[in-house]
Amino acid sequence: MSILIYAESENKKLKKAAFEVASYAASIAEKTQDDVVAVTVNADNTGDLGQYGVSKVLNVQNESLEKFNVESYSEILTKAVEETKADIVILSQSANAKYLAPLLSVNLKAGYASNVVELPETESGFQVKRNVFTNKAFGMAEITTDKKIIGLSSNAFGLHEKEAKAETVDFNPEISDSSIEVQSVDKNTDKVSIADAEIVVSGGRGLKGPENWGMIEELAEVLGAATACSKPVSDMGWRPHSEHVGQTGKPVASNLYIAIGISGAIQHLAGINASKTKVVINTDEEAPFFKAADYGIVGDAFEVVPQLVEKLKEFKASNA
Repeated sequence: MSILIYAESENKKLKKAAFEVASYAASIAEKTQDDVVAVTVNADNTGDLGQYGVSKVLNVQNESLEKFNVESYSEILTKAVEETKADIVILSQSANAKYLAPLLSVNLKAGYASNVVELPETESGFQVKRNVFTNKAFGMAEITTDKKIIGLSSNAFGLHEKEAKAETVDFNPEISDSSIEVQSVDKNTDKVSIADAEIVVSGGRGLKGPENWGMIEELAEVLGAATACSKPVSDMGWRPHSEHVGQTGKPVASNLYIAIGISGAIQHLAGINASKTKVVINTDEEAPFFKAADYGIVGDAFEVVPQLVEKLKEFKASNA
């Protein structure tokens, strides 16, 4: 038997989420004495998965699959499960994986638990701890089916390197013609994507206009962070919708989330609650964000942020 993971890639490069899923699977495999097998699609650096406990990589090379197609990808994973006789399948909680997991669950007649944050408890059954109520609470779920699918919450387990090597083999099963046609893909052109970012710097209406976004970008550049925004900002066209984070936008599970000029509407907080450390800068000391933040600065962003950038640059220069 084996544990199968879907290791996502973009532009032929494996994402951070792929290595986190591999680390999680490897920790389960230590208890079950199973091998960890990864499925990749059009990825180049598949050997890197071995550093996180993967013993074998089934690498699909198919130009027609350059754009994500949930029907084709679910068929590939279904056939990979048949090939490896895997009982457990693990995916991330990316946008693509959220589409993929339910369809795969139907194909395999497998129970699916999303937003999982810890290793499963197997002493009596198979139970997993999940984020629920938009990350405001935890719940335990039991998967009773023979095959089990786990959606690992972003940044919940971290990366854990192992002393192992991964064997990469070609895996190109026949797949049916899909009824889905991908016509175009809109991508965020940021240097760091929101989904993979360890740090996110986000701005709201308190910045007063798009012409003031330079200081957000400067702070993000110093920190090696992705830039993001609140829904009103994207609605007004100050920033692209690809940067909108929140319950109705992109969820964020970064190590550090800095909110500048964002009051903290419940929909925004629901989308960033999974971030480990939250910092808010706002002139309104009654802003709801301060109740959710780990650290807060009551002050004018136009004064605070330039000073913060200056201090960070000095710190980096003295520790270079």
